[in-house]
Amino acid sequence: MKKITDIQTFVPEACSVVTIGTFDGVHVGHRKIIDRIVTAAKTHQYRSTIFTFFPHPRMVLQQDNSLKLINTLEEKIQILESYGIDQLVIHPFDKAFSRLTAEEFVSEMLVEKLHAKKIIIGYDHRFGRNRTATIDDLIDFGKQYHFDVEQIPAKEIDEVSVSSTKIRQALLQGDITTANVYLGYEFMLTGTVVKGKGLGRQLDFPTANIHIQENYKLIPKIGVYIVHAILYEKQVYGLMNIGFNPTVNGTEKTIEVYFLDFDADLYNQKIQVRIIDRIRDEEKFDSIETLKSHMQKDLSRSLPIIAKHQISKNK
Repeated sequence: MKKITDIQTFVPEACSVVTIGTFDGVHVGHRKIIDRIVTAAKTHQYRSTIFTFFPHPRMVLQQDNSLKLINTLEEKIQILESYGIDQLVIHPFDKAFSRLTAEEFVSEMLVEKLHAKKIIIGYDHRFGRNRTATIDDLIDFGKQYHFDVEQIPAKEIDEVSVSSTKIRQALLQGDITTANVYLGYEFMLTGTVVKGKGLGRQLDFPTANIHIQENYKLIPKIGVYIVHAILYEKQVYGLMNIGFNPTVNGTEKTIEVYFLDFDADLYNQKIQVRIIDRIRDEEKFDSIETLKSHMQKDLSRSLPIIAKHQISKNK
């Protein structure tokens, strides 16, 4: 997949089939559109192309720092690459870009720079300055600039009944099962392992403390989760705690992972954990010993779930 971050200097090698959007989560609803552009591009020997933006428009236009995204930009690129896209345009979203008229966007970006011959979008897509242009406007532009427009019908999109907003709500409620079904893959956290306070080692549960640099990344509800990761080319399972360590009067929110059957130095390494399930809320126990005992129960409870996951992965 070719990643294009400066469309002004981009020289296209062929015509393209394009879809447009933020694609936060790259969920199963998005996948319908992505599959369409990949198939159409292969049929006509064009380049399948996604035109997306960063930062999210709400962060710029509404200065909404409360908005948390399902994927970091790096994670979104990783997912899209796995879906067989030829080209990904990541255009900086700023106020100047937001002031482009719909026709300026179509003629300057899609036609001149990407040589778009077909554009595939959802039925409710709006674009251009103040998002005033509709599918009907795009069809008119297609006649003027000689590209086809394919609209994904409302029935197909509504059948999926998925949205990025629903997924964010599920994650914030700790409903990992629903979030993963809607995503079509396991929700991921990507960060760098940093030194913690060493509490896990004192409990005989040494943990990797994960720091996520991107402050816009959505972190699921506080609690204990079952996760897995690829470490040193090996599939490793573990328990992850998101929370404040109330038993030791912790005040800082941390993400800590205890990996089963794994003992290697991960400090300063970037790792990605994928969440399988949530097993309980974070609790404050009356002593370190009680906490340690409960962690053993968490581990015992997680083993059948991990075994089931291993079987499904090996099918």
